[in-house]
Amino acid sequence: MSSLPITQAAPAGATVSNTAGPQAAASASAPGAAAQESLSGGLILLLALGTGVSVASLYYSQPMLGVLSGAIHASERQVGMVPTLTQLGYALGLLLLAPLGDRYDRRNIILIKGAILALSLLAAGLAPSLGFLLAASLAVGLTATMAQDLVPAAATLAPVQHRGRVVGIVMTGLLLGILLSRVISGVVAEQFGWRAMYVGAAVGIAVIGVALWRGLPRFAPTTSLSYGALMGSLFSLWRQHPALRRAAVAQGLLSLGFSAFWSTLAVMLHEAPFHMGSAAAGSFGLAGAAGALAAPLAGRIADRNGPESVTRLGAGLAALSFLAMAFAPLLPDTHSKIMLIVAAAIGFDFGIQATLVAHQTIVYGIDPGARSRLNALLFTSVFVGMSVGAALGSLALAQWGWMGVVGLTTLAAVGSLLVRLTARRR
Repeated sequence: MSSLPITQAAPAGATVSNTAGPQAAASASAPGAAAQESLSGGLILLLALGTGVSVASLYYSQPMLGVLSGAIHASERQVGMVPTLTQLGYALGLLLLAPLGDRYDRRNIILIKGAILALSLLAAGLAPSLGFLLAASLAVGLTATMAQDLVPAAATLAPVQHRGRVVGIVMTGLLLGILLSRVISGVVAEQFGWRAMYVGAAVGIAVIGVALWRGLPRFAPTTSLSYGALMGSLFSLWRQHPALRRAAVAQGLLSLGFSAFWSTLAVMLHEAPFHMGSAAAGSFGLAGAAGALAAPLAGRIADRNGPESVTRLGAGLAALSFLAMAFAPLLPDTHSKIMLIVAAAIGFDFGIQATLVAHQTIVYGIDPGARSRLNALLFTSVFVGMSVGAALGSLALAQWGWMGVVGLTTLAAVGSLLVRLTARRR
């Protein structure tokens, strides 16, 4: 990747120093000075890698629950609290910690979170009891929000004309981190034990932290609000910016459909006519690779044609892909049914991830001085959509079976498309 020239004003959240380590503070220019930086391909790769490695921390425990249950002498229900508390910590971190990127030097926040995340993963790997592991899991979730500091950092560093492409590349790292985390965790836990997975993850975060300390420039704070006022400004931003509300609602609806499908897939495949095990359901996760491919492509299209068109195309593709699965019961054999579901999963995953990158491009352009808070609001809506989708998906499956889930996911995607079409008319 070639270097991208940057000319950003410090009050808009631009870097004020490209030095790192002990000399960085002395090199910072006064607030308000224009910053001349070079966003190299190496720095973009570092941001993408850091995002992927940090968000992967949320998912390492999931394939290891069976091993954990016997290793720490806990019931399956008790061990199930490990990923639950990790996700709860991430939700709290999104809401309570992510906005701090506007108040303080985002570089310092990233480094502090990285250090605590490495220690939390190490504590999980050395946990002598279930209670200790649960506490460490909550801390992992809170500090894994480091990923949501790196994405706004990339948007701030990128020149406006290339912001979509840069955000897309960094989001590719995030999506690959989610996709590969379970695979890596399962293999490492089986070969070397669950503790080795946590310790190895801690070492990986520490290495990335050192690289970020050396390579990440400083960022000028864009506000001097107190923490209470900073949190209160989230409501003000929500009220003031219709574009933010539309992006959050549209992406939240897509996340609802996404979660409703994936949270019920294993149950659906277990029943007639498929009669397939959990391993087969897990292999469907490889369709997530489509999302990783969608992110940089969507960013380039957003830079060239505008993000609005990408949101409509992405939501439309997701709606058509969900609807296509309604025809699966009509196909003559199980193999054909499976192929249709795989194709549909690739289609809606591509559409949803492309729309997310476009929504990020829109949101980051609303108010450069509030990017961390805007990002927190956008991803809080995504998390809420995922949670609601899991609950409604289970209800729809219990009441109406396969067609109930297909109907729910299709309606959610159509709702998202209508939100984007309404934005176009306005």
